[in-house]
Amino acid sequence: MFIDREDRLELLNSEYKAKGFKLTVIYGRQRIGKTALIKEYIKDKDAIYFLVTLESLPILIDRFKTMIADYFDDDFLRTIEISDIKDLFLYITKQKLNRKFIIIIDEFQYLSKLDSSIPSQFQYIVDEIVANSNIHLILCGSIISMMYSQTLSYNSPLYGRRSSAIKLEPLKPRYLKQFFPNKSENELIEIYAVLGGVPKYLKIFRDSDDIFRAIETNILTPSSYLYDEPKFLLQNEINEPVTYFSIIEAIAMGEHKLGNIASKIGKNVQNITSFINKLIELDIIYKEVPITQKDPHKSKKGLYFIKDNFFRFWFSFVLGNKSYLELENYEYVLHKIKTNFNGFVAKTYENLAIEFTLKKHKLLKCGRWWNGKNEIDIVGVGSDYLIVGECKYSNKKVGIDILEALKDKATMIDSDLPVKKYLLFSKSGFTEKLIESAKNSEEVELVDSIL
Repeated sequence: MFIDREDRLELLNSEYKAKGFKLTVIYGRQRIGKTALIKEYIKDKDAIYFLVTLESLPILIDRFKTMIADYFDDDFLRTIEISDIKDLFLYITKQKLNRKFIIIIDEFQYLSKLDSSIPSQFQYIVDEIVANSNIHLILCGSIISMMYSQTLSYNSPLYGRRSSAIKLEPLKPRYLKQFFPNKSENELIEIYAVLGGVPKYLKIFRDSDDIFRAIETNILTPSSYLYDEPKFLLQNEINEPVTYFSIIEAIAMGEHKLGNIASKIGKNVQNITSFINKLIELDIIYKEVPITQKDPHKSKKGLYFIKDNFFRFWFSFVLGNKSYLELENYEYVLHKIKTNFNGFVAKTYENLAIEFTLKKHKLLKCGRWWNGKNEIDIVGVGSDYLIVGECKYSNKKVGIDILEALKDKATMIDSDLPVKKYLLFSKSGFTEKLIESAKNSEEVELVDSIL
């Protein structure tokens, strides 16, 4: 199944069609679909795909040599010893290549773990060996920080040599319907709130009719695939997991101010700033300021939230309940999840509503707004107007009282722009009185479908 990667595939194919040597860097977290993208790209092309594993460098070079010998059917190459990876690229450039030849080095960052000079060696390969060839070299990896430092950062020997770079992101929520064609929109939003847009996770849930049983089977069970997934992902990226875990858990438990997070984990603000920045760099958390702030980078009103949906679910419901889960007390944990589920999904619903509003109304920016006492789920800023909105992810229909409350809160927004439209988003629909009122007003819009 190949979904939501057409623009990335088009970029790779444009590199393929272009004359001469091309270097592409592809990176993104594990299970995000990098291999699926590469597989789709090379399915009708001449290519060698080499996956780096954590073995000794001589073993890896020998394995790479064998793959090249098999591809070119060269018995002599199979028999000789080669200890330098540069010689293998030199060999390839001397072959008769009728069309562009693709070489993929997957999990490239592991090579540098084995030999810190690898980025410099590949600098030489790019500059002196393959520069005038018809080769498309793809360096791919799943440890984001290492891939960036080794291939993209200013200090990397490979800096400035790539012709393209692809950071593969999770799937957009609108594509979940292709995984779950028989699910309702509310069911898709719930799945997205738990798993995010990671293709591998979505495939695991695909055959389940009930989301809570899917959670039990695939997340809560200690032997399941996702039981310790965030732990494995973080340990690949960081050196001090305790502090990182504590920060994320504090945010998951409702601490969003920097000072409160630091206090919750028993540290000073100055001591956690670098950890916070690293988590932002890894796309695990993000900082949000009121959308009307004129200089958001200098704002002292910033709040921190977990960006990755599965991390948010895991730190909310799994990590703190492991004592119960290890004793197979799944029903107790499931009860806690069910009791808090609408509130948990509500944050994702709110984020989706913000994206919906931004796109539909073609706004300059859109996000949340708050001051000391009041909060508005959605404030969209147009060229000379505002759009404000309220989201309700509950089993109760939204009534006219919610609209009136939204209008009152909108008067407190620190902006000179007038409110052009009021949006109400509801999981369970709207009362007849509100529907009738909205029919007679151009400034009120009711939304019950956002995907």
